[in-house]
Amino acid sequence: MISSGFRPCSLLVAATLTLLIIQAQGITRHYHFNVQMANVTMLCGTKSIVTVNGRFPGPEIVAREGDRLHVRVTNHVAHNMTIHWHGIRQLRTGWADGPAYITQCPIQTGQTYVYRFTVTGQRGTLWWHAHISWFRSTVYGAIIILPKRGVPYPFPAPHKEVPVIFGEWWRADTEEVMSQALKVGGPPNISDAYTINGHPGPLYDCSVKDTFKLKVAPGKTYLLRLVNAALNDELFFSVANHTLTIVEVDAVYVKPLTVDTLVISSGQTTNVLLTTKLLYPNASFYMSATGYSVDRPPAYFDNTTVSGILEYRNPSTSSFRKELPIFSPTLPPFNDTKFVVSFITKLRSLNTPEYPAAVPRSVDKRFFFTISLGTLPCPENTTCQGFHGGQYAAAVNNVSFILPSKALLQSHFTDQSTGVYQPDFPAMPLSPFNYTGTPPNNSNLGTGTRLLVLPYNTSVELVMQDTSIVGFESHPLHLHGYNFFVVGQGFGNYDPTTDPVKFNLVDPVERNTVSVPPGGWVAIRFLADNPGVWFMHCHFAVHTAWGLKMACLVQDGSNPNEKLLPPPSDMPKC
Repeated sequence: MISSGFRPCSLLVAATLTLLIIQAQGITRHYHFNVQMANVTMLCGTKSIVTVNGRFPGPEIVAREGDRLHVRVTNHVAHNMTIHWHGIRQLRTGWADGPAYITQCPIQTGQTYVYRFTVTGQRGTLWWHAHISWFRSTVYGAIIILPKRGVPYPFPAPHKEVPVIFGEWWRADTEEVMSQALKVGGPPNISDAYTINGHPGPLYDCSVKDTFKLKVAPGKTYLLRLVNAALNDELFFSVANHTLTIVEVDAVYVKPLTVDTLVISSGQTTNVLLTTKLLYPNASFYMSATGYSVDRPPAYFDNTTVSGILEYRNPSTSSFRKELPIFSPTLPPFNDTKFVVSFITKLRSLNTPEYPAAVPRSVDKRFFFTISLGTLPCPENTTCQGFHGGQYAAAVNNVSFILPSKALLQSHFTDQSTGVYQPDFPAMPLSPFNYTGTPPNNSNLGTGTRLLVLPYNTSVELVMQDTSIVGFESHPLHLHGYNFFVVGQGFGNYDPTTDPVKFNLVDPVERNTVSVPPGGWVAIRFLADNPGVWFMHCHFAVHTAWGLKMACLVQDGSNPNEKLLPPPSDMPKC
């Protein structure tokens, strides 16, 4: 099995990862990503998957704040490909952001594209993944951004740092799973397992040997860099008999929060400190993750549990005893929304002089977006499995987004938008209704490629409201090109008169991905100071495929350093 970033001998020749490490600040680091097929044996079978450099998960990118990254991506598979650097702000370098047909045309078979960008004002854990179709099911890896040299962490320095990446695994080809679901208009087949660093763990069939093991010493502190790369699920995570102290989310420091169990949504990252027991215990401990879903019954989402093992090294012998008993953590029920809300509302920005929370206090433009599941009419002579006999679809403000055949950013930059997109995305629902009450009789949604246009330096408040049209569900929304502050959230319908009074404008958590709570709303604020076209979408791959996505066009400012840079000469063509 290929996992945990290790390559078998058969792939050593094909894998070509070149990393330039120079002990300096503000350097250029070069990586080479070969997108290629590899065979993986897991859950009683062998499957050919798309990988980067033959590795699953893919290689880590390591940089320091202020470094420049040049990642040369060569596509050796028979599918189009793009790579998104999830959470990197891409200041004026939207050409390197990666979502297919939003900021670039895909890299076609046999072609190469170099993503060039600078890590500005960010440090922590982010991640990269394919951003076309469902290829991020196997094409993903961690981005580790260290502070500038000589700048310490605002928490005790750990003994060791360990990336822990959660994924989902299908025995079937995920492209076929998605294609079949879209063809019949129903939900896709659920995954067969979760993984930790590419390992499903001992609780699945044929997987006992495929278990991630974190070997630790007593009395030490470890920094676990958690990434939820699962396609369609939010996850609970816990380590038996140990606490976790959260010190960063989405590459932004937070006030330390110690918990037994945490929640991490699809697309989010979380750094935690785990301090091992001072004395060598006569046991090992499961570190486990399982899915959270409020509306879907267990038959309609992956309700399994993935586990790695925390093993202690005996200080007297420097060995690991295999025969010790293993303790399991107690995880919340799969639909424990009360636990999720309690956890999320405790997260706060660090908000110190070194790391302030620059929350926009005044607002230039307010927007209200409904996040809806609905339907599109079933094509003639076709039987659909969606709601009311239609095709399942999803939308923002009743617009189910249609990807164009030409990249939106290129169309904007060359002033050739006619026939590609319309700059008239609605600022609020055109037909207001009781969003969390009795659903309307008509569940049909509209379609289109419509952009929300924002002048440079606009301070934005955006309220995103879940709806009951098909059923309540949590939606992890990811905004490209920006971080934002989560200033408020609640259940039921958002009240523009009473709810803003309760907003936290002092130390709200800062993120790039936030979950709209099931049957509720979330409010975010950000400053639109990064020109370009920026994607916003649900990070559940199935909802993105159904159209729960939109894009913002942030116009250039008046000064030279407020304008989108020109595209590189090797931009892929559609």
